[in-house]
Formats: sequence, C-alpha cells, structure tokens
Amino acid sequence: MEFDCTGLKGDELANCNYFKATAQPEMTKQKFELVYDVTSFGLACMMASTLFFWLRLSDIHKRYRTALVITGMVTFIAAYHYFRIFNSWVTAYESMPAKDCQEYIINHKYESDCPMLISGVPFNDAYRYMDWFLTVPLLLLEILFVMKMDADEMVSKAWKLGVSSALMIIAGYPGEMIPAGAPNIMIRLAFWAFSMCPFIYVIYSLSCGARAALNREDDPVIRSKINTACIMTIVSWLTYPVVYILPLVGLKGANAIVGIQVGYTISDIISKCGVGLFIYKVTLAKSERGGAYAKMDGVDDA
Repeated sequence: MEFDCTGLKGDELANCNYFKATAQPEMTKQKFELVYDVTSFGLACMMASTLFFWLRLSDIHKRYRTALVITGMVTFIAAYHYFRIFNSWVTAYESMPAKDCQEYIINHKYESDCPMLISGVPFNDAYRYMDWFLTVPLLLLEILFVMKMDADEMVSKAWKLGVSSALMIIAGYPGEMIPAGAPNIMIRLAFWAFSMCPFIYVIYSLSCGARAALNREDDPVIRSKINTACIMTIVSWLTYPVVYILPLVGLKGANAIVGIQVGYTISDIISKCGVGLFIYKVTLAKSERGGAYAKMDGVDDA
C-alpha cells in the first residue's frame, strides 16, 4: 500500500507520513515462506508436545501429575494461538496471478522473483500476547510444582511470579503495537524498560530465589534436572527482550516482521516444548523413586 503525501501540510502531512511508515510492507516469496514454515513448525511442535505430555500422565506419580497437566495446557494453549497466527499470516498476503508474475519477472530482467501481494487483511500479531498472558504464568507454575516446598511457600511464590509475569506481558503489549518505522518508535523502548522490571524479578526468582528449594532435593540427579529446567527457562526468556527491540536497531519493514516472527517462534519452542520435556523428565525421575520419595515431597498417601 502506497501513500502519496505530496502537497500535504501540517498534521495531515504528519499523519500521512505515519501511515506511510507503518503500512503493511511488501513481502518477497522467500520471506513470506520463511515465516509460513517457521510458524507451521511451531504449531506442529506445540501439538505434538501436548499429545506427548498428556499421554504420558499414567506413568507419573499422582504427586507430580499436576505439573505435567499444566505443561500440556501450556503447549495446548500455544498450539491454538499458533493456529490463529498461522492463519492470519496466510490471509495477510496473496500470491500474484501467474500471468502477472511472468510479466513482473520479464520486466525486472529475470533478476527478482514475484513479490507477495498485500491482501488488505492486516496481520494480527496480538495473538502472541494473548498466548503469553495465559501461558507464561503457567510456565512458572509447572516449575514450582516439581520443587520441594510446603503449601504456604508454593502459594506465595505462585502469586508473586504469576502477578509479575502478567505485569510483564501487559507492560510490553502497547510497545509491541508500535511497528518498525513509526515516527514514535522510541516509545517502544519505554515500554520495553517498563516490562523489564517484572522480568528481572522473575529471572531472579528462577535463579537465586529458587536456590533454597533446589537444595532441599535429596537426589542430585533430580536436583540437576530441575536446575536445567530453570536455566533453560531463563536462557529462552532472555531472547524475548532482544527480539522485542529489533525494530529499534535498524530492522524495518519486511525484515522487522520476519525477524520478530522467527525470533519469537524459536523462543516459544524452547521455553514451552523444551522446558516442558525437562519437566516431564523430572516428574518421571521422581515417580521412579517410588512412594517414599513422594512422601518426602509432601504426599502422605503414596
């Protein structure tokens, strides 16, 4: 979509320049297919992970099943939203008719392929934030449920981490809605800074704050698995702030959209499917220790 701002003045010129800078950009076939393939892969990973986690519940001691149920809920919710993201991406662009495509290639002396046509239906990336608002608190809960802590400590940490993660998502959402190329793009940095405050608290809680609960684990193998799950969560989460500021470091138009979609999808696969597999390994390892270990974790009827 092209906006001609020639001859405009004042607020009308400013508004025209804004819409011109933030309009949905043209997309090459290669970039379109990259986002298409990556989001499709993300959807497949989430669906397969959900099936795996829930089908393995019968092998897990009842003390730890809640953690694996939550793990499956995370990937199930993510699968639904990836389905919506994928469909939104597909409807946002259309292939050029074959005859027009042939003429385009000839006119450009066979130096470039046909671009995708903008359909007029906007790509809705807000599905990601709806997904994160639900799944991020659950991601933290699934880790808490495999740690050795009493009920009061569990409830306290769950509330603190759940509220902090929700605030992190809420604070980041308005900035995400400011696209690359917008004249007010630096406001995106302000929202990034706001969301980093609860983000840092959550990272601290998963590292230093979880140390006491980790030290209560009698089995060093299980302690190591839980620690790995925490580290994977932290590492994958550290990629999100980097992807968030890509439009602030020079990426614009199609490159910014592709970078954000690919970056967030890779991070989601690691934080949801990858960490979920480690949660499964922890619950399985604890279950294999038998009822005695479950009693030590707070279950009397093993």
